[in-house]
Amino acid sequence: MEKRHELDLHPHAAGNERRDFLKGALSLMASTALPAGFATSAFAAATGKPEKTEVKVGFIPLTDCASVIVASKLGFDKKYGITIVPSKEASWAAVRDKLVNGELDASHALYGMIYGVHLGIGGPKKDMAVLMTLNQNGQGITLSNQLKEKGATTGPALAKLIKAEPREYTFAQTFPTGTHAMWLYYWLAAHGVNPLSDVKTIVVPPPQMVANMRVDNMDGYCVGEPWNARAIADGIGFSVATTQQIWPDHPEKVLGSTGEWVKKYPNTARALVAALLDASRYIDEVKNRASVAKLIAEKAYVNAPEAVIAGRFAGAYEDGLGKKWQDPKLMKFFDGGKVNFPYLSDGMWFLTQHKRWGLLKTDPDYLAVAKQINQIAIYKDAAALARVPLPASDMRASKLIDGVVWDGKNPAAYAASFKIKA
Repeated sequence: MEKRHELDLHPHAAGNERRDFLKGALSLMASTALPAGFATSAFAAATGKPEKTEVKVGFIPLTDCASVIVASKLGFDKKYGITIVPSKEASWAAVRDKLVNGELDASHALYGMIYGVHLGIGGPKKDMAVLMTLNQNGQGITLSNQLKEKGATTGPALAKLIKAEPREYTFAQTFPTGTHAMWLYYWLAAHGVNPLSDVKTIVVPPPQMVANMRVDNMDGYCVGEPWNARAIADGIGFSVATTQQIWPDHPEKVLGSTGEWVKKYPNTARALVAALLDASRYIDEVKNRASVAKLIAEKAYVNAPEAVIAGRFAGAYEDGLGKKWQDPKLMKFFDGGKVNFPYLSDGMWFLTQHKRWGLLKTDPDYLAVAKQINQIAIYKDAAALARVPLPASDMRASKLIDGVVWDGKNPAAYAASFKIKA
C-alpha cells in the first residue's frame, strides 16, 4: 500500500480510529484475491453503505469537467457503490441555484463561487462545502484581434493602450466571485489596470465566450479551456496569458455541494470523492489523455472539436501570435494527490480577493470560514479508500505573477496590501 503522510490537523481520536480501520481493510483487500463484487461490499463495510446510491453531479462544458465524466463513463463510481449521473448545466449561476435548491447533489464548481454563496455574496446565502479540488491550471485570458491590430499583445501593451486611447474596454469573466473573475482582475491589476474603474467587466457563460467575441461584444475574456484554444482555432482572438502564468499550480474547479447535503449523506460524499480521485489519477496518466479528450469532446459533454481540446489538454500550447510551447504547468487533475487536497490556504485566498475587490466589506475570519467549507475529514477518509497520499500540511505557499507570496498566514494584511483594490 502506498505510504501516506498525515496532515497536521490533530483530528479527534475517533477520526484516527476510523482511518486505522480503513487502512486495515484496504490492506486486506490489496493482499487478497477477491471475488467479483467483493470490493464494493468491503468498501461499504469500511465506511458505511452510501446513504444515496444515485448521485446527480453537475458540470459545465469545460475541459476540467473531465473527472466527473470519466468517473461515470469508466465505472469508477461503481467500485464505491454509487452511480454518478452527470448533468450538463448552462451557466455557473444555474449550478449555484441547483446546488442551493437540491436539484444537484454536487457539482464541478468554481472555487470562489462556493465561498461566495457560503458568505451570501454570490447569490442566496447557504452553507456550502468543498469536498476536493478537481484540477489546477489550464485557464486563460484571450484578447480580440482588434486589440492585436493595436499592438496590445502583452499586459504592459494593453495597459498602455487603455491609457492612451480611452474608451469602454469590455472584458468577460464567468461568475462574479469565481476563479475567472479573480484571475482576470489579478492579471489586469498586476499590469496597472484597475478592473473596477479602468475597464468594464461582464459575466458570460463559458461556452458562449467565443460567440460573443466573434460579434465584437468584448475585447477580452478569462475562461477555462477549450474556449481559449477555440478562439485561436476560429481566428478571432489570441492568448495573452495562461492562468498558470498568474499562479503556477493554482486551485481551479472543486467538487462542491451544500453543507446540508454532506451532513445528510456523509458515506455517499466519501464514495463520490474516492471515485473522482480514481478518475483523476486515470486522467493524469499521459497515455490516457488522448482517449479522455475524445470522450469529453462529445456533444453530451464539452461539445467541441477533439483537436481543440486535445492540444492544451496535453500541454501543447500556441498563442495565436506564432509562439508554440510545451507547458509543464498544464492542466493537472491528480499529480500524486497534490492537486486534490482541499487546502485551507487555497480557499482563504479567494476570500482575500473578495475583500480586495469590495465583494466583502469587512474581513471575515478567514481560517474559520475555510475550515467550515473545506471538508478535510471527508477527504481524508476518501483518500484512504482510494489509496491517495496526503500532504504534510493543510496550507501551502505560492508566488504569484507580481512576486507576492501567499501562504495563508496573515490574510487580512495580505488583502489590504495591494495598491490596486476597491
